[in-house]
Amino acid sequence: MKTKNNTSKKTKFTSKKFGEDFVWGVSVAAYQIEGAHDKHDKSPSIWDSFTDQIGVIHKGENGNTACDFYHKYKEDILLMKAMNIPNFRFSLSWSRLLPMGTGEVSEKGIQFYNEVIDFCLEQKITPWVTLYHWDLPQVLQDQGGWTNREIVSWFENFTKVCATHFGDRVKHWMVLNEPMVFTGAGHFLGVHAPGLKGLKNFLPAIHHAVLCQAAGGKLLKALVPNAVIGTTFSCSYITPIDKKKKNVLAAEKADALLNRLFIEPSLGLGYPSAAAPVLKKLNKYIQPGDLEDAVFEFDFIGIQNYTREVVKHSYFVPYLSAKIIEANKRNVQTTVMNWEVYPKSIYKMIKKFNGYEGVKKIIITENGAAFEDNVANGFVNDIERRNFFKQYLRQVYKAKEKGLKIDGYFVWTLMDNFEWAEGYKPRFGLVHIDFDTQKRIIKSSGKWFAKFLKS
Repeated sequence: MKTKNNTSKKTKFTSKKFGEDFVWGVSVAAYQIEGAHDKHDKSPSIWDSFTDQIGVIHKGENGNTACDFYHKYKEDILLMKAMNIPNFRFSLSWSRLLPMGTGEVSEKGIQFYNEVIDFCLEQKITPWVTLYHWDLPQVLQDQGGWTNREIVSWFENFTKVCATHFGDRVKHWMVLNEPMVFTGAGHFLGVHAPGLKGLKNFLPAIHHAVLCQAAGGKLLKALVPNAVIGTTFSCSYITPIDKKKKNVLAAEKADALLNRLFIEPSLGLGYPSAAAPVLKKLNKYIQPGDLEDAVFEFDFIGIQNYTREVVKHSYFVPYLSAKIIEANKRNVQTTVMNWEVYPKSIYKMIKKFNGYEGVKKIIITENGAAFEDNVANGFVNDIERRNFFKQYLRQVYKAKEKGLKIDGYFVWTLMDNFEWAEGYKPRFGLVHIDFDTQKRIIKSSGKWFAKFLKS
């Protein structure tokens, strides 16, 4: 007969299962939350300029005010503390710190980020800083931006400013956020800032971002004692629609472009042009020594996964001959972003990046979902988002159980914000924002996450 002491009990799924050294946090980005777009010395970024154009953003919205984090950062950091969140990933606005892109530093900009960092530390929340989260100063875009090789020296200067002013307290750094997105969406498709299209913009932007990725890492390592340095990549699990050879090859091309393009040069593997021959056109921009200069040994790699993509061959897609089949045409569960809810994707991407010998640590630096949220009696019961986190986190835990390198997880995002071309419609936050009143409400998913972390 079983006694009370030896009765088997199902173990709760909590953060404890991941181990004491596992890093938990939330992520945000400067342009998406700060507002104060022209406060003090700040000059326009490419997103300030892009959102001024007619027809490029949902409902003509912009980040001029966003979540007003610039004025409400203490309230938001205290919300994090109340939610048991120990790590806060945020980015630095280049045009707030260096209004002319280079040269004179804004004391007001330095003061703002000093206050944010100091208040985080006061509340025992560790700051994790992203150097570049897409908001290039417009004055540098006017000189060619990411298509101009001078961006490497501009970025090195920006990195030095950030390391010098904040490196005494910030020890965790990310160099670039999702370079495939800001080069692809911003310099090939034209749907993100600065709104450029075509290979003539895309290819130089790729190569210069790869060079900046390594240059930023090297400078941080030299200037910040005990720095832990990473960079982040968007990644989606790519599967062919069927096993036909042409569709399998199409999926391999898409995978090379979406998942391999920026990690492999940093590891000394060069560009994956064998899988995606269009990348051979990068040779036009590669100068002697560039591929050596692109190499940097990051302390961790941040992977950002939300979904999977199903791909088929298409004669009508130039350069790639591969087409992504939209999720709403595949009879699957989707988010407001029309992304498939596919929890296995995060496990697959952890496994894929574990396959690189040079990757020392892996942290999920973004994962989350946008669903329709409704405020009822001052409460937001976002069951779908709560279930999304539970399902994806179980896949992260599966990877850890199988001995794969996985060392942390950051939610995208702390609070509803300006979601780039989609404006304010998609809500990803653990905290609901009323953008008219700036009132904050912790959603049920945020309360669940707080309890998960406390356990």
